[in-house]
Amino acid sequence: MKMPRKKIQILTTTLLFVFLFVFSNTLYAQQDSTHKDTLNKKRLFWVVGSSTVLYSGTLVGLNELWYKNSPRTSFHFFNDNAQWRQIDKIGHAYSAYHVSRLSTELFRWSGLKPKNAVLWGAITSQLMMTPIEIFDGFSAEYGASWGDLVANFSGSLLWWGQHQIWDEPHIHFKYSFQQSPYAQFRPNVLGKNLREQFLKDYNGQTYWLSIDLHHFLRKEKFPRWLNLAVGTGANGMVYAREPENNLNGYQSYRQYYLSLDIHLPNIRTKSKFLKKVFWTLGTIRLPAPTLEFNKIDKVKWHWLYF
Repeated sequence: MKMPRKKIQILTTTLLFVFLFVFSNTLYAQQDSTHKDTLNKKRLFWVVGSSTVLYSGTLVGLNELWYKNSPRTSFHFFNDNAQWRQIDKIGHAYSAYHVSRLSTELFRWSGLKPKNAVLWGAITSQLMMTPIEIFDGFSAEYGASWGDLVANFSGSLLWWGQHQIWDEPHIHFKYSFQQSPYAQFRPNVLGKNLREQFLKDYNGQTYWLSIDLHHFLRKEKFPRWLNLAVGTGANGMVYAREPENNLNGYQSYRQYYLSLDIHLPNIRTKSKFLKKVFWTLGTIRLPAPTLEFNKIDKVKWHWLYF
């Protein structure tokens, strides 16, 4: 089983949340000048330079920790598309979407025009995530995953495409988590504690598309922050592949969800601090009553699901 890929996704997701919170402070500290179309070369140099140095250091550390002592071979692919009911692939798309989102805001802060900032934000996301697949591709133990590459591209495309259609996103990619009973059976893989399980236990992860009802209903009085949320996850996964689960007495299955969502970035406020918090929390789907559909329970109601 290809374990380092999970570690890489954990690293990417962790860095994403750190970047979102730290850089959102910069973005809203000078909000009045953020969306001007006058290029600020000093800011652009700072964004490109600091991001390059930080990410290069991350790749060097990644190579030292997980690839240095691994046998090398010619570049090749590894088919892991059947693992974890593809929840890991959705996680890749989610990460690519929000790296595109963050990069776009940084480019806008630098003074790039909106269309250019969105394009370079999406390109930057791919430039950041593709080297990880290249590392895997030259490792004899693993191999690059074309499924991951497609998922990475899909996440950036969702961000870029919406700007081409509407000039801003109205379908937001979000994440939620609740502890599952399966981590205790393989804590070294699924997490030994809540902090680890938040990133490693795919049974507890749900990914959502939060849809701006105000935009699509064209009702001015409808709350801008109240969205429709459709989600997906999976359960019963102690092992990555279904035959391994069945052999050990587990049955994995996909789950689908229908709910509402409070999209915090759409709440209007004059507080720069709240704007920072709302923008950062725009990555997470908040708890709400939810309908679940799956092949085991058919239809299941949750009074409060996260």
